[in-house]
Amino acid sequence: MMKEIILMKLGELVLKGLNRRVFEDTLLQNLRRRLSPLGRFDIRARQSTIVATPLEEVDMDEAADRVGRVFGIATYSRAGVAQKDIGQIEQTAGAYLRPVLEAARTFKVEAKRSDKTFPLNSPAICAQVGASLLDQFPHLSVDVHEPDVTVYVEVRDFGAYVHPDPMRGAGGIPVGTGGKAAVLISGGIDSPVAAWQMARRGLELTAVHFASPPYTSDRAEQKVVDLLTQVSTWSGRLTMFTMPFTHIQEEIRDKCPEDLFTLLMRRFMMRISEQMAVREGCLALITGESLGQVASQTLQAICCTDASVSMPVFRPLIGSDKADIVALARRIGTFDISIEPFEDCCTVFTPKHPRTRPHLDALLQAETLLDCDALIAECVAGARVRQISGH
Repeated sequence: MMKEIILMKLGELVLKGLNRRVFEDTLLQNLRRRLSPLGRFDIRARQSTIVATPLEEVDMDEAADRVGRVFGIATYSRAGVAQKDIGQIEQTAGAYLRPVLEAARTFKVEAKRSDKTFPLNSPAICAQVGASLLDQFPHLSVDVHEPDVTVYVEVRDFGAYVHPDPMRGAGGIPVGTGGKAAVLISGGIDSPVAAWQMARRGLELTAVHFASPPYTSDRAEQKVVDLLTQVSTWSGRLTMFTMPFTHIQEEIRDKCPEDLFTLLMRRFMMRISEQMAVREGCLALITGESLGQVASQTLQAICCTDASVSMPVFRPLIGSDKADIVALARRIGTFDISIEPFEDCCTVFTPKHPRTRPHLDALLQAETLLDCDALIAECVAGARVRQISGH
């Protein structure tokens, strides 16, 4: 049976300076953690490439899928391993890529010779491997401009490899290199995408979800668990806190102006999330807000919301159209879960005419009608925690 590995090319990590080793080490740790349930792998960085070599029989389809979800990888390829001999490389190219080449009509060969002791230079490797493949697959013709298949040959210090066009990786930088942040997660489309976006920038995630039983159901909370489980297939394991929010919402409904309900609720959510974030060692909050999408996401409303906390608030979707957010939700696998018809706490007690241009003074005046500190303390004390892992 032909030996197969996974070759991974780094993205922006190659631009890092003296701290590049920190990023690479974190990426290697994340890869080992993600692949270890499948079997034993030797994973190491060599010549700006990470090589994952299975040490036992493993499911390479699943391994490749998991590699494609690890942030920090620009592209990746499943590759056949050959001895550093041109005849062996020709034979491996034909055997390993047979299904791909049999389905194609045109091809070209690209070679990279990092090992300068190899007797043939890159153009000579391309010529010889190309000629061999034409002999093995007479129906093929060469097209160097728009081929159906590009055959890549890499001759490195530690081996020779053959692979087809590389697949797009998750990009970004490794989770854990950017610190920790807490994401306010609802059951909607936007917040899981925002969580994914910030994990892609190296943040380790903690999730804070607000539940309002009996107005929201256990199934609504399970929907959020399902969303975070899908996000965690990209971000890695995370912690989820479920906060009891019913009493706060009922107090706002009974004692405060209706048109301020949503903004008062958002300010409570931010304060509570900040406390949970501090407890978990997080340095920022993350929300899925997009400017002008709903009444609570106007510039004036966002300013009033931000005034309730001192911690930085990241809004990676702030300039995104809904269509762009939906497209990304489909790509990362959260969209179909997000549209399941279960209400979250943001959709109960919704005012008929929410104020879109609020003044902070009006909100502060409304909050004097509530025992805010006691309500927040009660909510924090009732937090339920669970660990989320998609793999």
